[in-house]
Amino acid sequence: MELSLRREEFSTLPGWADDTPAQAFAAFRRSAGHAMKSGPYRTGSLGLDHAGFEPAYTAALAESGYVSDGLARNFFQTWFRPVALCPDARDGLVTGYYEPDVDVSTRCESGYRFPFLRQPANLVKVPDPAQPPDPIPQGYAFMLEDGGAPRVCPDRQAIETGAFDGQGLEIAWAASRVDVFFAHVQGCARLRFPDGCVRRITYAAKSGHPFTGIGRLLVDRGEICPEAVSMAAIRDWLAAGAERADLLMRENRSYIFFREADVEDERLGPVAAAKVPLEPGRSLAVDRRIHSFGTPIFVSAPTLEDFDAKRPFARLMIAQDTGTAITGPVRGDLFAGSGPAAGEKAGSIKAAARFVILAPAGSPLARRAGHER
Repeated sequence: MELSLRREEFSTLPGWADDTPAQAFAAFRRSAGHAMKSGPYRTGSLGLDHAGFEPAYTAALAESGYVSDGLARNFFQTWFRPVALCPDARDGLVTGYYEPDVDVSTRCESGYRFPFLRQPANLVKVPDPAQPPDPIPQGYAFMLEDGGAPRVCPDRQAIETGAFDGQGLEIAWAASRVDVFFAHVQGCARLRFPDGCVRRITYAAKSGHPFTGIGRLLVDRGEICPEAVSMAAIRDWLAAGAERADLLMRENRSYIFFREADVEDERLGPVAAAKVPLEPGRSLAVDRRIHSFGTPIFVSAPTLEDFDAKRPFARLMIAQDTGTAITGPVRGDLFAGSGPAAGEKAGSIKAAARFVILAPAGSPLARRAGHER
């Protein structure tokens, strides 16, 4: 996709003055803490590197305690310059995701038969997916390796019918295969056990097989009209028949393995690709080949209602996650939060969007757009 840049000004940026960016600042400060203490984030092709962010990171970490919306807005206006990304081929797109709540059992028993699995010990990353070893297909990010001999990991159907049985990989069992499937799609879940304990699971690895969106399959086959497709509509279709639901879900051959984590703050989401907890309504999944984690991005979507107010969506988000389906410079996934209410929000999000990058002041990207020449 061809991409051009356009200089913007905070004073005329539609929606900027109405946003309440205190939680965006909190999310940015968490990324700053990780980058400064644990090492830089990888630089995406837009060229926003750690050195450019470092002054803003340092300033953010110097602020202690709660920062108000006004102070947060002033912070971003001081340390960043707005640059609109203008794709020539098509409009941008945002969708939504969330962290599901799933009731589970510690053992396989009546009513709880569908497991969440840990990563197998011999499931490893492919060193170079563009040039994988035989017999791994090009583009596969994971493979099984036994004694140095690589092989393709079983796909969803094979795993669900016992490919890894007997290895003790089960974390917990759910009552519904559909609940497990949607946790795979979201890449995370909060598991609620009968004794009241809540544990979090987050993405650890995947089978390597390509992801197939079942919503698109249902639209292509005339099962759901394009205007009506949503997470709720897909769930309703799956609930109408277990056998056909299994067949459809298995067309998505990709399978996700999880790791366990504590729920340290009920308000925040899971620790995601940027190695910090996601901020509901402020964390954004992006194409990490293009964007650098920690980048503030002002997202506007005129046909989408804001999460918290009766106005068009226009709010500052922080790039803190990624996903298989998130490809391109103006493509994002909005993290809506955890639990059923967040699921209702996330499931209805699919809207044309505009991305305005907040590039560090003095960075090459800001200069290319005409700032500070």
